[in-house]
Amino acid sequence: MENSPLHLLVLPPPEPGAGEIRVRIRACGVCRTDLHVIEGDLPSRKLPIVPGHQVVGVVDQKGRLTSKFKKGDRVGIAWLRSTCGQCEDCRRGNENLCEMSRYTGYDADGGYAEYAVVPEPYAYRIPDRFKEDEAAPLLCAGIIGFRAFKRCDVGPGARLGLFGFGSSAHITIQVARHLECEVYVSTRGAKHRKLASDLGARWVGEADEIPPVKLDAAILFAPVGNLVPPALRSLGKGGRLVSAGIHLTTIPEMTYKEHFFHEKVFTSVESNTRRDGEELLTLAAKIPVRARVEIFPLDEANRALLLLKQGAIEGTAVLVPSSNS
Repeated sequence: MENSPLHLLVLPPPEPGAGEIRVRIRACGVCRTDLHVIEGDLPSRKLPIVPGHQVVGVVDQKGRLTSKFKKGDRVGIAWLRSTCGQCEDCRRGNENLCEMSRYTGYDADGGYAEYAVVPEPYAYRIPDRFKEDEAAPLLCAGIIGFRAFKRCDVGPGARLGLFGFGSSAHITIQVARHLECEVYVSTRGAKHRKLASDLGARWVGEADEIPPVKLDAAILFAPVGNLVPPALRSLGKGGRLVSAGIHLTTIPEMTYKEHFFHEKVFTSVESNTRRDGEELLTLAAKIPVRARVEIFPLDEANRALLLLKQGAIEGTAVLVPSSNS
């Protein structure tokens, strides 16, 4: 990102095909996955590519064979763009594991733009109580954090650790607190630690600091393999560690007795299902979740991504096209 790799271009507006809708974009959240795509941590699938997969806007054009939304409806576009619907994983409700899955801003152009198209079944209706910039972070940061939280398999009174406290974690803590969990946060940066405290963390420490109590579960949000050992050491017997990122740096060598014994579990999250998205949006509106956002004009996407990489964004950076600002 230090070399400002994104370039602003004028392209013809995309045309929706059969089963697709076109969205006039009002806001697009900036996600760490965008960094992984742009900096090559993930292998390229389509170049050039328009990044972005936390998209909120209004339907302005419909392809044939569409009926779920009408023109003017407010919708969201998330990371998961399509699946085959026929494989064993899809039939079991695990569409996030579909071998044919495709992703917004990775396999197809995304939301760092004024318009985007999406298959209608993969678009989400945005609850009325959220403004566009508030809703954008829910569409990946929120959904992924929610899926990771569900995989923790904890209930009221549980002690939950969050390692890393960026966009996803600052939404997840609001969900966890609403569901009566005690939350313990280890993260870099005084700004992030203060935000965690403001949002109700029981304890806040440095990035690799182990909380003062044994945890029932923990979520690793930071894409840093060196944090896996302290996160596992923080767990009590039978505890679960869930890695929420799509990319993780190399995990250092660990010992069985210190890190995995007593039936500890280390698992991951891969994308999300549409059901995760619908559940999260409904719950977020009920709580209500209040995303902290920092607005950037679309032509400052490089700066927003660099600040994200440097850990200088409190909450979520959100890009707004100049026509909407």
